[in-house]
Amino acid sequence: MGTKNPSVPPHAQSRPAGNKHPHTHRHRIGGGIVHDNTRHATRFTVIGNHLAQHRELSLLAIGLGTHLQSLPKGAPADIKTLTGRFPEGATRIAAALRELETHGYLRRERHRTPSGRIVTRTVSCNQPAATPGRPEEAAETQPEPRRPRQPVEQGRAVPEAPVRRPRQALPAVPRPAYSGPGILQAATDLLASLRRHDPGLLLSACDTAHLAPGVAAWLERDVTPAAVRRALTADLPTEGVRRPAALLAHRLTVQLPPPAPYRAPAAAPSSPVRHPMQNCDACDRGFRAPHPGRCRDCRTTHPEAA
Repeated sequence: MGTKNPSVPPHAQSRPAGNKHPHTHRHRIGGGIVHDNTRHATRFTVIGNHLAQHRELSLLAIGLGTHLQSLPKGAPADIKTLTGRFPEGATRIAAALRELETHGYLRRERHRTPSGRIVTRTVSCNQPAATPGRPEEAAETQPEPRRPRQPVEQGRAVPEAPVRRPRQALPAVPRPAYSGPGILQAATDLLASLRRHDPGLLLSACDTAHLAPGVAAWLERDVTPAAVRRALTADLPTEGVRRPAALLAHRLTVQLPPPAPYRAPAAAPSSPVRHPMQNCDACDRGFRAPHPGRCRDCRTTHPEAA
């Protein structure tokens, strides 16, 4: 009976104490965001990642686009209302609206009411590529071509530089006949002062240099700076200007006044006629007269002789 039964399976080994199991892999806990999500049942808005993670929109434009998509139908969405709602100023909000409009997330349509008044309707698009009737926006939001994999540097992916679309060229502006540094400086100062009349007319240095000759052409035609400023800032859109430099270039060209009428220089006053010298017949004193005779004193003393 001392022989062991070979059919009895070996006893299972006991588990090592602690967390020292040989087949246990430790997962390194790294940084980054961790989501603590709760399912929404009411009061929520579905936002696409194409907006929330847009590579070309600014953070302000992404946040403003999210806010516009969450508004109910008929809610006001003009610059004045948004400025009163958020701490950002009118200039930054107008710029963010222009970004959303450029990428198709926003449209501004003008409609005529039954009373004949023109109103502006703001249309928020949650999927610009699926907007009907706007093939140009759908073409802009098509998925980008597949790019090569990002290079890896020390185990970390190097972020790609954002893709910048080419900037649209501004329309040509009139040119003055004689452009000197004085008139160009006056035109530059006038353009820089437009933002005090409307925050949406904030121009870059490049746009100011492009528009300055057009303003100089107006000043050259005897138009006062105040009149030029009124022509450029009158009747601006209530919803803001999308491309202020393009609008000003258009107005400088289309509303250019005719040249000032030619003014002949004033004639110099004619010099008095100088008569030849004569000797007085009475006192022999010299005086100027067209004919010989007596001087003024002798004519006054002896009128019968004169």
